[in-house]
Amino acid sequence: MNLLRFGHVTAPVLGAFWAVIMAVTLAVGFSFSTGIGFQPRVLLSLIFGLIAGGAYLTGARQSVILVAMVVLGILVTLAGFGPIRVSGQGGSFLSVLTGVALGLAVAYPLGAILNEVTPGALTRHVFEEAVIRFLTGFGYIFFTAIVVIPFYVMVMTSLKSQQELLQNPLDFSIDLSKGTDLLRSYAELFADFNFGSYLVTSLFISVMTVFITLAFSVPGAYAVARLRFRGQAAFSRSILLIYMVPMIVLALPIYIAYSMTGLRNSVLGIVLIYPVTTIPVALYMLQGYFRGLPAEVEEAGLMDGLSRLAVIWKITLPLSLPALASVSLYVFMIAWNEFLLAFMLLDDPSKFTLTRGVAMLNSSEIPRQHLMAGAVVATVPIMALFLGLEKFMTKGLTAGSVKG
Repeated sequence: MNLLRFGHVTAPVLGAFWAVIMAVTLAVGFSFSTGIGFQPRVLLSLIFGLIAGGAYLTGARQSVILVAMVVLGILVTLAGFGPIRVSGQGGSFLSVLTGVALGLAVAYPLGAILNEVTPGALTRHVFEEAVIRFLTGFGYIFFTAIVVIPFYVMVMTSLKSQQELLQNPLDFSIDLSKGTDLLRSYAELFADFNFGSYLVTSLFISVMTVFITLAFSVPGAYAVARLRFRGQAAFSRSILLIYMVPMIVLALPIYIAYSMTGLRNSVLGIVLIYPVTTIPVALYMLQGYFRGLPAEVEEAGLMDGLSRLAVIWKITLPLSLPALASVSLYVFMIAWNEFLLAFMLLDDPSKFTLTRGVAMLNSSEIPRQHLMAGAVVATVPIMALFLGLEKFMTKGLTAGSVKG
């Protein structure tokens, strides 16, 4: 460790590892976007990174280092000795583009990672800051990749024809010249597989689940947070115990009960069972928030002659809007994405939820692009909803974490 805390060791080592990360990232990205093979080379990447890291110890301006690494990246890639090997189908243009991207992706971030790193001995603060910046950059790339790559593959596959998938299943590039014909799978999905009905059914069930959950969880959470009764502490601690029992264990009893009562294969049955899975978590989230609200405000309302229900309606709920929004969004996402109960209880295609409809597409008789299109249709609305209301969810989840 003491040896690493010298700039002439720290800079090349971090540069070498960063070059490997960038070579792998760019190779995967170019392969997916072009359909041509790009192969990362670990040893040559290490050498390239050592050079880049050492360049920052010379004291040269970052713009000079960037130009030098881009030129070096182009030359070694064209010569066939680059950190990324371009398939023969790529041609000179892709080789030059790869060299440029590699030089920039390695040299530019290293400028920030190696900030304040000098050739001599480093203070503990400078060394740790460089390592933390390196790990932070790696974390951003890694977690972005594991989220973006599956979604990218899903979308690109949905835009292809059956012939294109059979010719090269690993080619995830698209031909933009096809125009609106790229969306043929989506048009067929709604025209031939009744996905419009699935969307409406899932939306209805999810909204009803939110209303029913709030109707039970708001008074329940308020009672646990504000009222005093025997067994209050035990009830508060046991709210989430239902999640200790796997849903698959309850599947058979639920199936038998629904079959005997005639609720199986009905939207009403789904609307009744979904809140059972969402009310406990809503209770747990809301009771923490209610405890964080100042009790003096409610006591003032009671002294002014308001009933307990009026206090909840006129004082507590308006103050709890951030928590209610976050709980509603969370419950909506649970209901929208739920699959096991829908798969077990619904057999009539006219009553399928969206997740049940997507599962129906997972068949050897149905082209793969339709399955991917169905997955996109199921994913994009809830993703857009989450990204649009994320600030409310974050605010609601953290608002009750500290008691007032």
